Amino acid sequence: MLAILPQLLTLLGCKPKTMYGNNPEVGKYYPINGIKMYVEEYGSGQPLLMIHGNGGDMSSFTENVPYFAKKYRVILVDSRAQGKSVDASASLSFEQMADDFAVLLDTLKVPKAYVLGWSDGGINALLMAMRHPDKVIKLASTGANIWPDSTALDPEGWKQSEKYYNENKNRVWKTPRAKNSWKIFMLDWNQPNIKLTELQQIKCPALIIAGDHDVIRDKHTRLIQSNIPGSELWIVPNSGHGTLIEHAKEFNKKVDEFFEK
Repeated sequence: MLAILPQLLTLLGCKPKTMYGNNPEVGKYYPINGIKMYVEEYGSGQPLLMIHGNGGDMSSFTENVPYFAKKYRVILVDSRAQGKSVDASASLSFEQMADDFAVLLDTLKVPKAYVLGWSDGGINALLMAMRHPDKVIKLASTGANIWPDSTALDPEGWKQSEKYYNENKNRVWKTPRAKNSWKIFMLDWNQPNIKLTELQQIKCPALIIAGDHDVIRDKHTRLIQSNIPGSELWIVPNSGHGTLIEHAKEFNKKVDEFFEK
């Protein structure tokens, strides 16, 4: 989901006052596909990988970890080029990120995991199920899109993103931080590009979620769900893009029930 959308800048880039993402007692770096990936783990039980949205970090799951850590081994990760994970390369792709998570599970000696993804993380969850089906037990994806245009995303937000792109596409970014921010923006400007026929190959149980006034268009969310065989749909009432934050208690219970079925 586009990080440049004004209504998401605060939400996806926020740093809540939490230990998640800043806990030296459990935080570790792992060499994954040429990068240093930052990971924290909480709880015990079946493994549950949580993947955050564009421009965010693992602290996005502050309202969810305490609930799930009571019965799952929660694996929090900062995606490459975001949070504390280090990635000096010039480009970024969702496929690359999905492969990162598969390698991370191997590194942690986790054969397969439940996967919960929000926004860009929801896209990653879908791609993991497509590219690494043996790694995903079940997935819950909230606020994901499968292509980058105004048929998938809020048209007004897309226009603002287009304006930002046109104003900055020829700009020379001078600092590593600025270059990295542009790389993250370009990820959502050009991607993802997932075909419906690819969604139809997903074999694991899937719960597709969005808010009833999400920045992902309702028709697009329903299109995703209808093309994943046997999947379930949950449109969260009175919710924007941050379903897992805005309605945390209900969200946690609903996703947990889906995983347990």
